[in-house]
Order: sequence, then structure tokens, then C-alpha cells
Amino acid sequence: MGFEATAAEIDELGHVNNAAWVRWIQDVATAHWAATADPAHVEAFVWVVVRHEIDYLRGLGPGGRVTARTWVGDAPTGARFDRFVEFVGDGGKPHVRARTTWAMLDRHTGRPLRIPAEVAAPFL
Repeated sequence: MGFEATAAEIDELGHVNNAAWVRWIQDVATAHWAATADPAHVEAFVWVVVRHEIDYLRGLGPGGRVTARTWVGDAPTGARFDRFVEFVGDGGKPHVRARTTWAMLDRHTGRPLRIPAEVAAPFL
């Protein structure tokens, strides 16, 4: 998934604002879920972020482009799943690396649920 820095995402230091990176992380994670998960699981469950851990390695200026890749490391623990996201720019240099922890909720009740093996399997 690719991203290009727009004028609205640039802060007073001339690079992409931290809030934009967080939004991009969420966009990548939710797109991966929608593309990979069983449609019945997408209908039944929703994910919420419970933790972001982000390393900002280099700035990205106006018009700069990055490509994101994401993966899930280990099997889930209870309702939680750690996801990794890396944004790489021209020349293959990383701009941002993140580890985010997501919790799975029942879409209808809003309650956390232990992640079943069949939900996790496509991501491991």
C-alpha cells in the first residue's frame, strides 16, 4: 500500500505529522484485515488499537512517497494481536516502523473476545 505526503499532512517542521503516520498505520492494518480475513469474520468482529509503539527514523516531506508493508508476528494472546508496519521510501530506506497492539471486539456487543484460531490463521 502506498502513500504520498500531501500539504495537509505536513507540520511546521516541513515533514509528515505524527498524527498522519498513525492514521496511515491504521489504514494499512484495516486494509490488511479486510483483504485477508474471511468475510464472515469481518462482519462479526471489529478491531481497536490498545497500544502504538512507533519509531520515527527519517522525515518525509511534501510529495514524498512511502510504501507500507505489514505483518503479524506471533499468535494472538487472548483478545490481543501485535501487528508490525514499516514504511519504506525511495531507495529502500525505512521512514517509520511501528508495532501496534489491537484487540478484537464482537461487532454487535462491543465486548473483547478471545481470538479464535480460525480468525488468526490467515495472518500467521
